[in-house]
Amino acid sequence: MNPTTYSTIQSQRLFEKSKALIPGGVNSPVRAFGAVGGSPVFMGHAKGTYLYDVDGNQYIDMINSWGPMVLGHAFPPVIEAIQKQLDLGQSYGTPTEAEFHMAEQITSMVDFVDQVRLVSSGTEACMSCLRLARGFTGKSKFIKFAGNYHGHADPFLVKAGSGLLSFGIPGSAGVPGGATQDTLVAEYNNLEGVTKIFTEHGNDMAAVIIEPVAGNSGCIPGQVDFLKGLRELCDHYGVLLIFDEVMTGFRLAQGGAAELYDIQPDLVTYGKVIGGGLPVGAFGGRMDIMQHLAPAGPVYQAGTLSGNPIAVASGLATLKHLDSNPSIYSSLEHNTATLADALRSVLNESLDGPYAINQIGSMMSIHFGVDEVKNASDASDADLDKFNQLFHFMLAHGVYLPPSAFESYFLCQDFGNTEIKHIVKRMKEFLQGA
Repeated sequence: MNPTTYSTIQSQRLFEKSKALIPGGVNSPVRAFGAVGGSPVFMGHAKGTYLYDVDGNQYIDMINSWGPMVLGHAFPPVIEAIQKQLDLGQSYGTPTEAEFHMAEQITSMVDFVDQVRLVSSGTEACMSCLRLARGFTGKSKFIKFAGNYHGHADPFLVKAGSGLLSFGIPGSAGVPGGATQDTLVAEYNNLEGVTKIFTEHGNDMAAVIIEPVAGNSGCIPGQVDFLKGLRELCDHYGVLLIFDEVMTGFRLAQGGAAELYDIQPDLVTYGKVIGGGLPVGAFGGRMDIMQHLAPAGPVYQAGTLSGNPIAVASGLATLKHLDSNPSIYSSLEHNTATLADALRSVLNESLDGPYAINQIGSMMSIHFGVDEVKNASDASDADLDKFNQLFHFMLAHGVYLPPSAFESYFLCQDFGNTEIKHIVKRMKEFLQGA
C-alpha cells in the first residue's frame, strides 16, 4: 500500500449514509473510530490474515473479528461446512444431531466441562451463567473486575469506585441502580483487594466472574498466584468461579486459559472461536450445576436460534480442525511472541519514554507512556494520543490495529514472518517520524 495515495473515500461515503439509518453509523461502538478519531474503514472481503476495504486497500488484520478467526478468514474447511449446511436449511427450531456433536467436541477438548448449553452470543452466555450460579447457590451477589467485559447485560455494566471494594455504579444510561446493586467490583490482579470483599460479603456471594486474560484494557494476562488465589477463596466460601473465556476459549490452547493456567473453574463461558466467525456462544461446567438448567432444573434459559445449524456447522468445523492440529497453538504463540519481541527491540532503541507490551498466546497489546499494565487502572494511565498516532500511521501503511488502545490484538494461523517484517519496518518508520 502506498501511503501517499491511500484513500478511503468510499468508506467515508458509506459512513455518512450509515449514520442516517444506524445509530452512530455502526452496529458496535468501537467500530466507529471514536477512540482514535477519523472515519471508520468499511471492509469488503477478507482472506487469510488480510482485510480488503471497499476502496481496494489491503491490511494485515490484527483483530481477526475481535478473536473468532483464529484459523484465518475464509478458511476452506469452515467455508465448506457452512456451504454444505446451507443446502440442508438455515434453521429448524428443533434439536439436531450437530448440536450433540458440538457439545461432544467441547467436552472432549475441555476436561472439566461435563455439560454444555449453546446460545447465540457471549453476552447471552455470561448472562445465563450468572443466573445459573445464582439459582444453584441461592445467593445474589457476585464479583466482577474493573476492566473485564462480560457483555452488555445490565448486571455487568458497572465501573469501579475509588476503592478496591465498590458497590456497582451503572456504567451506561438505561441501567437502573437496582440491576447492579449486587455487583461487587474489584481490581484485577489484586488478590488482597478481592480477599477483603470475600471477608465482608463471601457468605452472600453466588459467583466470581473473571476474564483469566483480560482483553478490554488491552491484553492483560491474569497473574498465576492471583487466579489460583481466587480458586482457593471460592472453595473456602462455597462461591462458584466462572471463567469468561469468550475471548480465550480455544484460542490460547485447546482447553483455553483454564488449561494454560491449570486452574479449573466451576463454570465457563465461550464465544468467538466456537462459532468460526458466526454468532455462537456457550456455557458449561460441572454436571451438578448444569443440571439446574431448564428443562432439567428450575433455572430458565432459552433462545430461538440457540444451536443454529449453520453456526454450529461453522463452529464444529473450526473446533475439529483445532483438535486435529494442536501444533497450531505453538505456532500462534511463536509468531506472536516473535512480533512482540521484535517490537520491544525497536521500541527500546528508538522510543523516548516508557511502554508496555503484554503478550500471551496469540493475544497482545502495546501501551505507551507506562512501563507496566497489570489492570485497568494502569491501562488508563497510558498515552492515548501516541497510540492514536500509531493507529493511523499503521492504517495508512496497510496494518489494521484495534481502533482503541484498550483492546487486545488477535492473530491468526496465517500470520507469519512476512507480516512480522512489515509491521516491524513500519514501527521503525513511525518512531523515526514521531
